[in-house]
Amino acid sequence: MKEPTQTTFNAPSLDIRVEAALFYKAAPMKCSALAKFFEVSEDDVREACKVLSERLSAGATRLITTEQEVDLVTAPELADVVESLRKDELRRDIGRAGAETLAIVLYRGPISRAEIDRIRGVNSAFILRNLMIRGLVEREAHATDARSFQYLITPSLLAHLGITHREELPEFETILTALDEFEKNQPRAETEAEPTVFAPQ
Repeated sequence: MKEPTQTTFNAPSLDIRVEAALFYKAAPMKCSALAKFFEVSEDDVREACKVLSERLSAGATRLITTEQEVDLVTAPELADVVESLRKDELRRDIGRAGAETLAIVLYRGPISRAEIDRIRGVNSAFILRNLMIRGLVEREAHATDARSFQYLITPSLLAHLGITHREELPEFETILTALDEFEKNQPRAETEAEPTVFAPQ
């Protein structure tokens, strides 16, 4: 009997892997971080980005490149489409996932996406993006780690809730203690810093 033929799959090229990383992160990434993660040189990453930029030039997304970072953005000619989608999102309810994420930022922020993901158990990148679009959450550089960001509530959200400090939230200390206890029981990553690419941010 003839042995079944095994199919061999070639590993994706570096430009495709860089695209996947940027899509997952939904945020700018340093070339040095990409090089470290993929175990290649920064020159290799920059060459891959040139290939990626050319490949994306006729599609809906573009690659923005600075001296240190790269990022995926929507093509400028689709600005009207994006604006229509943004307005549609603002008319919709934030949903259960949005409310859950917002509550975590309210009671636990400033907080990294890694911590939010660990508490929720799922990737929160797009939920956080939607909350930022609505002006409910903002992002700032991490106080002790330049590689990552922290998320915190906006003054406009506090004003909407009719409070001046988050400590005025209902049962603030009780809920904060419960969140801390819950987080202690979650599996810990090797580092508290926001991971470079694919681990929960």
